[in-house]
Amino acid sequence: MKNIFLPLILLVLLSSCDVLTETNQEQVNENQDISNKVIFSDTQFKNAEIVLGELSKKTISHTLIVNGMIDVPPQNLISISIPIGGFVKHTDMIQGLKVKKGDILAVIENPDFIQFQQEYLDTQSKLEYAQAEFQRQTEMKRENVTSDKLVQLSTADFKSLQTRLKALEQHIKTIGINIEQVKKGNITNQISISAPISGYVTTVNVNIGKHISPAEVLFEIVNIEHLHAELNVFERDIPKLKVGQRVRVMLGNETHEHEGEVFLINHKINADRTVNVHVHFDAKGEEMMPKTYIKGMIETGNQLVWALPEQAFILSEGKEYVFVYIGGNQQSAEHEFEMLEVKKGMSEGGFAEVILPANIDLQGKKLVIKGAFTILAKMKNIEEEE
Repeated sequence: MKNIFLPLILLVLLSSCDVLTETNQEQVNENQDISNKVIFSDTQFKNAEIVLGELSKKTISHTLIVNGMIDVPPQNLISISIPIGGFVKHTDMIQGLKVKKGDILAVIENPDFIQFQQEYLDTQSKLEYAQAEFQRQTEMKRENVTSDKLVQLSTADFKSLQTRLKALEQHIKTIGINIEQVKKGNITNQISISAPISGYVTTVNVNIGKHISPAEVLFEIVNIEHLHAELNVFERDIPKLKVGQRVRVMLGNETHEHEGEVFLINHKINADRTVNVHVHFDAKGEEMMPKTYIKGMIETGNQLVWALPEQAFILSEGKEYVFVYIGGNQQSAEHEFEMLEVKKGMSEGGFAEVILPANIDLQGKKLVIKGAFTILAKMKNIEEEE
């Protein structure tokens, strides 16, 4: 008998568990369905001053919101160095100082400068002698009183010294020494570094007495006359871009916008799947500085979209929602609303585009266009009470 009843008892218990599980699951599903709905009495509905409306077609300017930075063309940002090292004899440059083209930035001293100039003058003297010898041998050749070999040697020596003198001249000019002064016999162990452009000194890597190495960056100067914006647009939005589109740019510490237009669009996609969009400003603001991070708004054109008033949208836990009016119960005078998750598109003139979930059609249906926050507040209170 024990062997018969024990399996029967286990079977009954298992069946009961299944029934309970199904019941609990139905309750969970029912709660999930109810969680996005709320019912107002007729009195509550009137007191809340809820206004219903429908979707409407609106022409809204579509705008891409992107990030970027203020930049300058490569020719307007100059890094200054010298090909030969030396010691800093003098400088009074500080970051932020405004300079004009040709202003002295620093004076560099190096005894080796003397050697290059001396070698130039020695070569110049040798060239004068070689030239005289070349002319003499050439004249003697006409009179057949010298050999071809001596003429060739004098010619080779003359041309070799010509080449060497030109090379030394270019070398001295590259260092920054005035070659005309050297030709006059004025030798110096110092060179002056001049500003190649007008602008602002943004980097100073020297001080008096410091030894600098060849090609070490001593100063950086930026000319802000041609500031522009470099915006980063994601790959998916590239088809929306056109040269000439209007752009509004806002710096992080400002409340007003700077206007401009798309000047060119780069045809290379960056590693982060963005393209650089070059924007020229209508007018340059004095507060703009290179490498400042900005937010840009690119106007990609007008589109006819389904829209609702701005106040119809509510933000809850990071998501956008609208309330759909399901209907009223005449017997109990109740009004039921359902919260529907949507995406809010571009806004203009108090209206915003409604991007609905797939397979959802709200055309002709009533939606809450005023009082949405009151409905949300009641829904939250009900959830807390439960």
